[in-house]
Amino acid sequence: MYELKTKENDNSVIEFIGGVESPKKREDAYKLLDIFTETTGFKAKMWGTSIIGFGSYHYKYESGHEGDAPLVGFSPRKAKISLYFATGDTKSEELLKEFGKHTAGKACVYINKVADIDEDVLKALINQSVMFLKETYPNQ
Repeated sequence: MYELKTKENDNSVIEFIGGVESPKKREDAYKLLDIFTETTGFKAKMWGTSIIGFGSYHYKYESGHEGDAPLVGFSPRKAKISLYFATGDTKSEELLKEFGKHTAGKACVYINKVADIDEDVLKALINQSVMFLKETYPNQ
């Protein structure tokens, strides 16, 4: 059976952010921590060793694979900051058109710095993602 590596844990979010090498990225991580906490109303939790997540949901795919994941989150990585939103939500895709400088992968959005993006659109993306996941996985 596949074992999910990225699980919620009790590691300190503040200690993790404090350990981010780049002072600018560390500053952006604290700013994102404030934005995500204020917008979601959830306490930040570490997921795995490098993802800061907010809230959680339980998913189960038709294949039988299931697990838990944060509703939204971010990770201040060396190259870029990864933002985690719900996948497959067309409303979020529309919001990304107004987001600012970013690139998008399958499961996350990458930014260089918070100054490159529209914070109001970020808050809308966070809210949209949480709403979409709560509708998609209502048994929480």
